[in-house]
Amino acid sequence: MTESDFTSILSRHGIRPTQQRIAVYKYLVSNPSHPSADTIYRALSEQYPVFSRTTIYNSLNTLVEAGLVRTVNICPEEQRFDATIDDHGHFICEKCNGIFDFDLNPEVLDKLCPEGFKFRQGDVFFSGTCPDCSR
Repeated sequence: MTESDFTSILSRHGIRPTQQRIAVYKYLVSNPSHPSADTIYRALSEQYPVFSRTTIYNSLNTLVEAGLVRTVNICPEEQRFDATIDDHGHFICEKCNGIFDFDLNPEVLDKLCPEGFKFRQGDVFFSGTCPDCSR
């Protein structure tokens, strides 16, 4: 996607497309590894030394509030972020701490929801060992 595409997406979601917000969203779309705010800060600070941690956190909060990014609270030590906003599951490897997406059937999520409750969004997490660490 081009810079113009990112600007357009942010604008359509009611977000003023600042350089910081574009950079953070672009990083998340390009890095599906569910990075933390600190990981994003370290990666972008090389190219944008004027970005502060506060700028990164504020940009992430804006993107989450607009529905462009999801928080992933699978790691007790830190919150992670995901630009894939469709319902899907996450698997965390207990050896390498990698977080991996997997597809979920929407009907399964509906069945897991308690009777009488209205399902809006689902977070399903598994932990164990990824294929690389299992070898």
